[in-house]
Amino acid sequence: MKAETVPPEASAAVGVECGEDVSLQLISDRRGSAVWKATGPRRSVAVKVGTGPEGAVITAREATVLHAMGRGGILANGRGRHLAWMVTPWYDGPSTWEILTGVRAGGGDRDMARRHVAAVCDAVADLHTAGWVHGDLQPGHAIHTPLGVTLIDCSWAWHPSRLFPSHLFRGGMPHFLAPELAAAVEAGVRPVTTSRPAEVYALAASLWWAITGDWPLDYEAVHLDPTGMKAGELREAIGSGRLPLRLPLAWPAVLGILADALCPDPGRRPTAEALAELIRRQGQRGEG
Repeated sequence: MKAETVPPEASAAVGVECGEDVSLQLISDRRGSAVWKATGPRRSVAVKVGTGPEGAVITAREATVLHAMGRGGILANGRGRHLAWMVTPWYDGPSTWEILTGVRAGGGDRDMARRHVAAVCDAVADLHTAGWVHGDLQPGHAIHTPLGVTLIDCSWAWHPSRLFPSHLFRGGMPHFLAPELAAAVEAGVRPVTTSRPAEVYALAASLWWAITGDWPLDYEAVHLDPTGMKAGELREAIGSGRLPLRLPLAWPAVLGILADALCPDPGRRPTAEALAELIRRQGQRGEG
């Protein structure tokens, strides 16, 4: 997509928020969804435009989610022929993947990294307390701002009374799927419904990946190469329960806590709130 594909209505909404002489920077453009950072004299905002049969529906659903959540997460939105658009605040700060680059490279400030890891857990805990499930947690979907962590890309979020799960959702990135959810997806259960325990698994799996650069499950131990596997094959392997967890060698003090949240038994996983507390308490004890 090019900047010219931003609908006139969206451009007008951006002008209201940012002022005149707005510059557009393309941030991403994939699978029928493009995002720009729009910057003007008053502020910066994000503009998302979804096109095509699925892109428009998914963007429209995210706008519905953000309206239902409240918190000022959406400034304007609209629909056109074969497209949907929305304008949201621009959140300044690195993603979880970016903020843990130093740790992933074997260095970095681990005390600060631990605080950031706990802050991601806090953001998920707050969402769960409000009754919501994000559904697609990834290290790139958490932005670390001066005011705390903001979760973005909420297209697949659901709430038991405000918004039911979408039939378009297929579970998100397979490597972060809890075994019970991976098995349900492959069994054809629809809509795919991420529970809070399954989301805690995804939270721990995504943090493990951001810290180490490795998937938390040891595919090689059962002679599988995940790079050559399709999404369905990955879900089938994960859902089988035969993949062991990698040893928490890179940062045992934190990865050991995340390992508890990666327990195959959903009933034995801590809540997101408990996970944040465990990580903070470990730091207070001065363990790594």
